[in-house]
Amino acid sequence: MSADPRIIDVTLDERTILWRSADIEQERRIAIFDLLEENHFAPQRPQADGYAGPYKLHLAVQEGRLALEIKRADDSHQETLVLGLAAFRRPIRDYFAICDSYYAAIRNATPAQIETVDMARRGIHNDAASLLKERLEGKIDVDFDTARRLFTLICVLHIKG
Repeated sequence: MSADPRIIDVTLDERTILWRSADIEQERRIAIFDLLEENHFAPQRPQADGYAGPYKLHLAVQEGRLALEIKRADDSHQETLVLGLAAFRRPIRDYFAICDSYYAAIRNATPAQIETVDMARRGIHNDAASLLKERLEGKIDVDFDTARRLFTLICVLHIKG
């Protein structure tokens, strides 16, 4: 059995999402599309049968923690990893604030203003992706782009309307 360390399907716990704007819905669609197109996702806990991907991932927020439910391609449960979200509260809040500024800028700012806001948005996003990679260390090996897309989806789970 050869290793195939990637996500082939990702779902979000819709019960935690009360409302999404068209902009946020578009971000979610793009993040999922890009994630499924190209990702590296390798849970580090060895499996008795040597299974090493591909995976289906379900993301949920439960009692203030992020639950990453990892399933095999055949839908059998492999493991659920639970991460505390305290370290992500500020990056999530900052990301929402900068995204609001970005969407407002797109509608009525100059190209230079839009670029400035977009650079700030990318910076916050990159810092949060690095934090996520760090928090997953020893549990799940992910590349930087995978961490960025997962952070976008974590943000979508935090929209409270």
